[in-house]
Amino acid sequence: MLEKLQTLEERYNHLERLISDPDAMKDMATWQKNSRTHSKLTELITTFRDYKACQKTIDDTLELLREQLDDELRELAQSELNDAKALKEELEAKLRVLLLPKDPFDDKDVIMEIRGGAGGDEAALFAGDLFRMYSRYAESQRWRVEMIDSNPTDLGGFKEVVFSIAGAGAY
Repeated sequence: MLEKLQTLEERYNHLERLISDPDAMKDMATWQKNSRTHSKLTELITTFRDYKACQKTIDDTLELLREQLDDELRELAQSELNDAKALKEELEAKLRVLLLPKDPFDDKDVIMEIRGGAGGDEAALFAGDLFRMYSRYAESQRWRVEMIDSNPTDLGGFKEVVFSIAGAGAY
């Protein structure tokens, strides 16, 4: 995994040099392609760099623990080591997810339909709660929510609601 990440970081650095080169803008199609690829790699490479910094912190702290320290410094170093190891595990998990192949539908938009179903007013209220939950989540992700069709009830729920969610990663 680390070899692949190192290769991707080299590619990212190369793309960064290409994008910043003033002569590269002469071929706009290639520049845009390189810019898109660079932008897709940014989160992965940032996480990888954080991972490397965390690993360096662990190595430095282990080196410090090998030296003769008083109890207070040893305890502080041990605490820093434990925090760094926990962060390293989180970053490893995030890197594994970021390295997964992208689904072709990842960049698509979504049309959702929620129906109250059996249960009368309670089901309609639950459908309304679901709609509000999905809407708020979409807004927190900066996606656009657009109502397509709705059949509201008197109590504030929906017998049926159809809406679209548009934005990068909405699917």
